[in-house]
Amino acid sequence: MYPESTVGCSFEECSATAEWLLSRTEIRPLVGIVCGSGLGGLAEMLKDQMAFKYSDIPNFPQSTVHGHAGRLVFGMLKGKACVCMQGRFHLYEGYPIHKVTMPMRIFKLLGVETVILTNAAGGLNQDYKVGDIMIIKDHINMPGFAGNNPLAGPNDERFGVRFPSMSDAYDREFLQLAQGVGAELGFGDFLREGVYCVLGGPSFETIAECRMMNRLGADAVGMSTVHEVIVARHCGMRVFALSLITNQAVMDYDSQEKANHEEVLETGQLRAKQLERLVSNMVTHIEHNNNDA
Repeated sequence: MYPESTVGCSFEECSATAEWLLSRTEIRPLVGIVCGSGLGGLAEMLKDQMAFKYSDIPNFPQSTVHGHAGRLVFGMLKGKACVCMQGRFHLYEGYPIHKVTMPMRIFKLLGVETVILTNAAGGLNQDYKVGDIMIIKDHINMPGFAGNNPLAGPNDERFGVRFPSMSDAYDREFLQLAQGVGAELGFGDFLREGVYCVLGGPSFETIAECRMMNRLGADAVGMSTVHEVIVARHCGMRVFALSLITNQAVMDYDSQEKANHEEVLETGQLRAKQLERLVSNMVTHIEHNNNDA
């Protein structure tokens, strides 16, 4: 028997959802993209679009956060078949962690080989500026320290192994590729590479928490992505992830600054076009790499 939190997330139920989608579109995606807060414009770049509202998809959760459209969009990006989540799910919305990450398993069953995730994050690294784009090279999974891991419970070998490695969670070839693509696009001044720390939310971090995470080696903090990465890697998909630094985490008790979601969405609008160009150019190279493999 599965624990109650995994109900709706079994191999059979994920397969039924994938089959429902594949029967309604001719696109067979190789790349899956997850859009973070205010970054849903990535999906608008897809050609020959076929979109499904989350509310219409069997077994699919529904996004409740402002800035997340709640659509699954199939289409072509630079000649590559893609599926794009316009809006993701978070622990703070009240969903069990298995439901938050279920779309990654559906991606796998749709035929996706590479997952690209984006998010809005707070900058902990004092050298980072609002508007910087951070390539995620590693993560710190705070909820995981407390036992809240999307792979907890019975393991289904049809998805992956019981104890997957996370030392190579973020594909190193993609990390190098992104730096090269970023340099070609002239993004060198605001493209960073660092460690992302995930918290549960929805409350923003205290000053003491920010100081602690910074000392632990985290460069940015947010409320998403890591759980999806764990499940994507468990399924054997390659992963590339980006954080848009939308606010500077408050580290000083004398500061009058306060984190807020409106600031997150505003920064997303300002830098969204550059992030979209970076992702779309990455997709072009991923196709080339896969063809060479």
